[in-house]
Amino acid sequence: MRNMKAICTKLACFLLVLLVSGVAMAEEIISPNGQLQLNFSVNAQGEPVYELSYKGKPVINPSKLGLELKNDPGLMNGFMLADAKTSTFDETWEPVWGEVKQIRNHYNELAVTLNQKAQDRNIIIRFRLFDDGMGFRYEFPLQKNLNYFVIKEERTQFAMTGDHTAFWIPGDYDTQEYDYTESKLSEIRGLMKGAITPNSSQTPFSPTGVQTSLQMKTADGLYINLHEAALVDYSCMHLNLDDKNFVFESWLTPDAVGDKGYLQAPCTSPWRTVIVSDDARDILASKITLNLNEPCAYEDVSWIKPVKYVGVWWEMIAGKSTWAYTDDLPSIKLGEVDYSKMKPNGRHGATNENVKKYIDFAAEHGLDQVLVEGWNEGWEDWFGKSKDYVFDFVTPYPDFDVKMLNEYARSKGVKLMMHHETSGSVRNYERHMDKAYQFMADNGYNAVKSGYVGDMIPRGEHHYGQWLNNHYLYAVKKAADYKICVNAHEAVRPTGLCRTYPNLIGNESARGTEYEAFGGSKPFHTTLLPFNRLIGGPMDYTPGIFDTKLDFMGDLPHGQVQTTLAKQLALYVTLYSPLQMAADLVENYEKHMDAFQFIKDVAVDWDDSKYIEAEPGDYITVARKAKGTGNWFVGGITDENARTANFTLDFLEPGKQYVATLYADGKDADYKENPTSYQIKKGIVTGKTKMSVKEARSGGFALSLIEATPADKKAVKKWR
Repeated sequence: MRNMKAICTKLACFLLVLLVSGVAMAEEIISPNGQLQLNFSVNAQGEPVYELSYKGKPVINPSKLGLELKNDPGLMNGFMLADAKTSTFDETWEPVWGEVKQIRNHYNELAVTLNQKAQDRNIIIRFRLFDDGMGFRYEFPLQKNLNYFVIKEERTQFAMTGDHTAFWIPGDYDTQEYDYTESKLSEIRGLMKGAITPNSSQTPFSPTGVQTSLQMKTADGLYINLHEAALVDYSCMHLNLDDKNFVFESWLTPDAVGDKGYLQAPCTSPWRTVIVSDDARDILASKITLNLNEPCAYEDVSWIKPVKYVGVWWEMIAGKSTWAYTDDLPSIKLGEVDYSKMKPNGRHGATNENVKKYIDFAAEHGLDQVLVEGWNEGWEDWFGKSKDYVFDFVTPYPDFDVKMLNEYARSKGVKLMMHHETSGSVRNYERHMDKAYQFMADNGYNAVKSGYVGDMIPRGEHHYGQWLNNHYLYAVKKAADYKICVNAHEAVRPTGLCRTYPNLIGNESARGTEYEAFGGSKPFHTTLLPFNRLIGGPMDYTPGIFDTKLDFMGDLPHGQVQTTLAKQLALYVTLYSPLQMAADLVENYEKHMDAFQFIKDVAVDWDDSKYIEAEPGDYITVARKAKGTGNWFVGGITDENARTANFTLDFLEPGKQYVATLYADGKDADYKENPTSYQIKKGIVTGKTKMSVKEARSGGFALSLIEATPADKKAVKKWR
C-alpha cells in the first residue's frame, strides 16, 4: 500500500508539473452549430498540434504547426501553453458586390499564446471555427527577441485521414494556368509530369506539390477544401504532400535568393483555411475566405460597379489579328521609334474602325465597356526579351485615337476598358503607374485589365512571392486613388482581398477561356473552378464563345472550344464574377442573336445565390437572384458525360408568376460534333414548377426567370 501511495503521489506531482508547464494542456472549441470540433495541444517536445473533426468524423488528423526561421532556432518546438482565450463573434455585413446581399460572419475563436522559454519569446495562434470550416493564423507580437526575422519555411501541416480523391494542379511559383487532374493522393507523384504543361513562365517545385485552393473528397463522402485567406505581405502558400502518410505541409514561394518571407513584428501570417461538409454545395456557398479578410478599406465605394463587357481580344488570342502595329521592326526602343513612318501590318486589331464596331455593338445591346488590347506602342518585341523598359502605358499607335474613341464611346453610353500588360517588368510598371492611372482618369477610363505575362523583372523573383504580392496590392490601392477598378491577370490567386479592396473586381489567375484557342481545356474544367480557384474570389474567365469550332479563322491554324454553345451561356451563372466578358467576335454573336439575348439579360451582381446541385468534376447547377429585382437566372453545366438536371423552382417567391426562357442543348448537341445545336423554350412558371433539362456531353443550360407582367400572363403559355 505504501508503494501504491508513493506511486500515486509521484503521478499527481508529475501531472501538476505538466499542467503548470503547459506541455500537456489541451484546448478545444466547437463551431456555433456544434458540428465541427477543434482540439489544440502542445506535445512533449513543445510542438503545437491541432486536429479537426466534423460530425464526429476526423477531418484533419493531429498536425503540427510552426515556422522554420533563417539563422535562428525557429518557432517549431520548445513551447509551453502560456494562455488561452475563447470568444464568440457574430455579425452580418454587406459586400459592395457579390453572390449575396448580406454575409453572416459567425464563429467561435480560440487564441493560444505560446511561450518559447529558451528564446524568451511568444507567438499567438488564432483559430476561428465557423459552421462550414476553420481558419487559423500565426501572430507575432512586438517583443525584444522576435522583431525582424526571415522565414526559411512555414511548417504548417494538414494530415489527411486517408487516400482521398483530389482535384489538383501542379505546385508552381509562377503559374496556375494548368488543367486540373483528378486522382487519389497516392497517384499525384506518378501523374505530375503529365500534368505540367508548357507556359510562358513556370517553376514547379516538387513531384507531389500542388496548389491551393485544393478540393478533395473522402471515401466516406466528406468534401474538404484547403486554401488561405488575406494574403498580405507574405509569400503565397502551396502544399507539399508526404504521399506515404498523406500529410500536406505548407510550402511558401521563395524570393530570388531562396528566402520565403521577411517579417517585422507586430505582424501576422495569412489565414490557413479548411472548409468541410458532407454536402458539396456547402463548399461553394462558403464565405469563410471573405469573412477572414478585413472590412472594406474605402469610405466611398460609389465608383465601384460590376461590369459586362466586350472587347478586341479573342481575334488576337485565336491568331486572326495582332497586338503589334508593324512587322518591320525586330526590336524597338520606346520614344526612339517613329511609328508614323512604319508600314502597318494590316492585321492590327486595335484600330479606330474595329474598336468603333465593338462600341456600336456594346451600345446597341446594353453592355457597359469595351476592352482594347494592343493599343499602345511596344508590342513588336514585348515578350521573352527580359526587357525592363517595355511599355509606357500612355502612347497609342497611329491607328488608335484615344481621345476620339473615348468621346465616341461616351456619346453612346459606353466606356473603354484600359489594358496594361507589364510583360513581367514590375519595376517599369511602378515607374509609370501614376502617370498611367492619371492618363486613364483624364480620358474617361475607370477599369483596367493588367497582365504579368512571362518571367519577372526583377530577375529571379516569382509571380507568387512576397515581393510581387506586395506589388499587386500596391497597384490596387494606387488605382483606388484614381477611382479605378483592377482586373489583374497572371497575378497571385485571390484570397478574399476583394472584401477589403472591392476595386479588385476580378482576376484571371487560372486557366481561362484563352486556352480553348490553344488546344482546349478538359470538359470538366469549369465544374472544378468554383470548387478550387473561385474559393478565393471571382475570375475573369471570359466566357461566351459561340463559334466554338473557330470557323471564323478559315484556313488559319486553330483549335476548338471543348463545350457546347449552351454551356457557354451557363457559365455566366455558374462562374460567379462581377466582371463578365462576352468574349466572342461581334459577327459570331450576330449569327445567334436569339441565344445572345441571355448574355444581354443576365445580371453581374446578385442579392442571393442557391446552389441547387453540385459534384466536383461532374456537374453544377446554380440559381441567382439579380440585384435589386425579383428576377432569377439559373445555369447548369456538366462534364464529358451527358446528364439530366432535375430541380424545382422553389426559390421563386410564392404566389408569383415568372416568364421562364430556357436556353438548352439541342437534341443532337455534342461538344465535339455539333456544339452549336441549341433550343429555346419559353413559358409561365411558379415556385412549384419542376424542371427537367437534358445536358449534352460538356453541355449545359441557361434559364432566365423574369417576373411576369399582366401582358405576359396573357401572351405566354404555361410551362409544359
